[in-house]
Amino acid sequence: MDQIAFGTDGWRATLDTFTDERVRIVGQAVADHLNAAGRDGTVAVGYDARETSKGFAESLAEVLSGNGFDVILPERDAPTPVIAHAIVSRGLAGACMVTASHNPPEYNGVKFIPHDGAPALPEVTEDIEDRLAEPDLLPEAERGTVERVDLVRDHADAARDLVGRVAAPGTGDAVDLSGLTVAYDAMHGSGRGVTDALLESAGAEVVRLRCERDVTFGGGSPEPSAEHLEALAERVTDPDSDVDLGVANDGDADRIAVVTPERGVLDANLFYSACYDRLLETDSGPAVRTVSTTFLVDRIAEAHGEDVYETPVGFKWVAEAMGEHDALFGGEESGGFTLRGHVREKDGVLMALLAAATHAAEPFDARVDRLLDEHGRIAAGKVSLDCPDDRKEGVLNELEDHIPESVCGSPVAKVVTLDGFKLLLENGSWLLVRPSGTEPKLRVYAEADSEGAVDDLLAEGRDLVEPLI
Repeated sequence: MDQIAFGTDGWRATLDTFTDERVRIVGQAVADHLNAAGRDGTVAVGYDARETSKGFAESLAEVLSGNGFDVILPERDAPTPVIAHAIVSRGLAGACMVTASHNPPEYNGVKFIPHDGAPALPEVTEDIEDRLAEPDLLPEAERGTVERVDLVRDHADAARDLVGRVAAPGTGDAVDLSGLTVAYDAMHGSGRGVTDALLESAGAEVVRLRCERDVTFGGGSPEPSAEHLEALAERVTDPDSDVDLGVANDGDADRIAVVTPERGVLDANLFYSACYDRLLETDSGPAVRTVSTTFLVDRIAEAHGEDVYETPVGFKWVAEAMGEHDALFGGEESGGFTLRGHVREKDGVLMALLAAATHAAEPFDARVDRLLDEHGRIAAGKVSLDCPDDRKEGVLNELEDHIPESVCGSPVAKVVTLDGFKLLLENGSWLLVRPSGTEPKLRVYAEADSEGAVDDLLAEGRDLVEPLI
């Protein structure tokens, strides 16, 4: 049992630890949690494209049905947001999703998604951990059913409807991407045949890259970072290319990366800012962002008379704040976003459609140039420092006594302790130090008005933290 621990986004481990026996223990804990919460009926079990995921999902389905729940599985591996959407659209008791997201192929994982489709909060995952136990199945006659169903179609219909309302409010028109050519990189993950099909159904011409299932993800990690998207970037930025925009999803398609002709892989902070700006052209509402996400969002919101709510890192906190404040848009600099009117879970499939519609209204490069001219230049960066998990709390406690009066010559105006320590500087820049929730590392983030200033902030942040580790 001590090998099973739910972190920021479920339990993930290498396959020597992530075994069928332990997955079944998690399944029993989920069943007991649902029973204790009075949630009966049907549960979904989804899974990503990894070699072992389908088998683990079938084991979870067996345990859940063995506890009296009817279970639905997708027809094939599916994006996490498709499973989350099914919970709400079908009124399910909850779901389990077998995925290690962007981790390398030697990993797998499982997350529990509650009945509202939003990420599980700590009180839920802690209750599941407390209930870890060997499976205790009902007699055969009392067990639930297991059925495979199409979950993609309902999600696609909802995505087209929602983005259509954003793109053409009040007209009832569907989003129209006719004339737009999008290069889509599935990174061999579960977005293949889902995100690209959604874009095509809205009228876009789609050029496909890595849209075949490969359980090794081509020998790397399905992480849509710049170093993993070189082929997509080359296709989009080639002056002779006929591609207007590039889109990529991570392994379970809950996150997005966008590639533009002039900027290549677009910083997720700029993607957030551009999409929020587009949404505010046709709607109103506050934004939710994490402490590590750009203040450019705040400047755009202020110009429209809107508020911004800051949360700790982790989409569960974004989702919670979106519900509390009826936010129009929410997300984080790691590429996870969702939209009001949709399930409160990050959705890289929906975001691909919104990205294409945003680009069709005004190309990303032109919109970003305009926003930076109007609201000021921004640059952002981060570094990771090795730090054992059992040292993180101690380092942060010591850091509290070492907060400098100034950083890179600018006085510290305020210290935000929502998640680690965020030093707001009088010149408008900031430096953030926080513990990773998924790795034995501390993260150091910075934002300023130039790449050089960001580099200087990160160097000073490293010098501040490393002696304490």
